[in-house]
Amino acid sequence: MRLTVAQLSESELLARIFPRLHAGTSTILGPGDDAAIIAAPDGRTVISIDTQVQDQDFRLRWPNGYATTGFDVGWKAAAQNLSDINAMGAEATAMVVSLTLPGTTPVSWVEDLADGLSAAIVALGAGACSVAGGDLSAGSELVVTVAVTGSLEGRDPVLRSGARPGDQIAVCGNLGVSAAGLALQESTIVPDRYTPAAAHAAELFNRPWPPLVAGPAGARAGATAMMDISDGLLRDAGRLAAASGTGLDLDAGVLRELATALEDTAAALGADSLEWVLTGGEDHGILSTFPAATTLPAGFIRIGSVVSAEANQPAVTISGQNLRSVITGAVGWDHFAV
Repeated sequence: MRLTVAQLSESELLARIFPRLHAGTSTILGPGDDAAIIAAPDGRTVISIDTQVQDQDFRLRWPNGYATTGFDVGWKAAAQNLSDINAMGAEATAMVVSLTLPGTTPVSWVEDLADGLSAAIVALGAGACSVAGGDLSAGSELVVTVAVTGSLEGRDPVLRSGARPGDQIAVCGNLGVSAAGLALQESTIVPDRYTPAAAHAAELFNRPWPPLVAGPAGARAGATAMMDISDGLLRDAGRLAAASGTGLDLDAGVLRELATALEDTAAALGADSLEWVLTGGEDHGILSTFPAATTLPAGFIRIGSVVSAEANQPAVTISGQNLRSVITGAVGWDHFAV
């Protein structure tokens, strides 16, 4: 019989969690007191927060039979928050975690979640970041909320609002791979029958791999604007364009080339690999703009140009064409879409 959280006191459950949490170099006082104390030698603190809700942001079991592990949820919770800090050109320093747990939740699942948080921090290259504390509560569904702080290390932050006409548009990280993984887990193709490419996509959906070196590298190279691609390239490009008061024109040829790696998986599912690249969320790559003469940092790929905003024209185009000439569905993820 599996031990559940309802069979332990809060103190007993925390005693199982704390030893599993990564301790980085920026935490002066970690778990166990009323609040943590984090060093801020830069004099400024970057902060972001994100929530995963059971059956809204993840499922415990998917239609194809895949069972989401606590490790998966912990890894994704860390990755998506670390990516937001990265997109400001900052380095993560500390993380606090709030868990809402049904009483029937196995204790082992919660331990795995703590392991996933710590493993992601180390593997993704954010070793200075500590899990400095958090909160536990009971509820009817699993909810994981993570807040992360970061340091700019003396640099200016890179905002969404700095793109200027003539800048080049670049991305670093995956596009459409997580969307392919989601489609697989929503399908009837069982994990044992995945091709290597399909297995890779499913792995990156469950455990995203944001390029955490890209944010600081982009900032040092003179990026004029940056943001995390969490809700799909088109939707997030529209947000960057709106913040900057510009248009963004994406290169159709480059985007189609990026989609080729997903074609076999898309064919098996009757899907469109280009649509995954354009609208798929949760890859947590970086969308950036740089002055036209800038040599892009390692890992960045040029995908278009910033153009002047024009009245009655879409903020984002693809080789000068309206998006609706390329896709017909939603342009990205919306938490409140029906």
